[in-house]
Amino acid sequence: MTDFDIHCRACPRLAGFLDEVKARHPDYFAAPVPAFGDAHPRLLIVGLAPGMHGANRSGRPFTGDYAGILLYQALFDLGLSSAPVSEHANDGLELHGVRISNAVKCLPPQNKPETSEIIECNRFIKHEIEHLPSGCNLLALGKIAHDAVLRAYGLKMSALKFAHAASHPLPDGRTLTDSYHCSRYNTQTRRLTPEMFHSVLKQAAGLQ
Repeated sequence: MTDFDIHCRACPRLAGFLDEVKARHPDYFAAPVPAFGDAHPRLLIVGLAPGMHGANRSGRPFTGDYAGILLYQALFDLGLSSAPVSEHANDGLELHGVRISNAVKCLPPQNKPETSEIIECNRFIKHEIEHLPSGCNLLALGKIAHDAVLRAYGLKMSALKFAHAASHPLPDGRTLTDSYHCSRYNTQTRRLTPEMFHSVLKQAAGLQ
């Protein structure tokens, strides 16, 4: 069980890539990105990893990239955020009953973490889950996030099948809800529509 470490360099490929990015963009955060939101949430949203010009730049999950547009707008629409847009880490935005994290804390090259990196980083999401308030449920954005939650619980990857809007009971009584990731590709191809995402977010947050 390991608390978040902003100085973590356990994955050589990711640490080296962050060094390269920091050299090209000295003003970027370019480090492991901490979770953001309510300290006592009713819902933990788990994404994949920081985006190059999003969380890797801003230091806040889903902030400054395309995927964050739908996420923060939906949170605001449901009364779970103080503003519909997350612009930068010091914009005063507050989340209400929601916390956002990532399965992998560091920016991976081409947005594709290797399996070994996902496994290495899982200790952080495991720690986060173990310290959630009782009754706090989880929403996984994409299969990698879904699998990270299963791994944190010590479950087999085949134990719970990922499917959009699926709800799964977890061993400690929490519920894991799945959603397609709110990426540019998924939203532009209409695999995930705003209506679909609002619906699954309401479901995960228990607002239905």
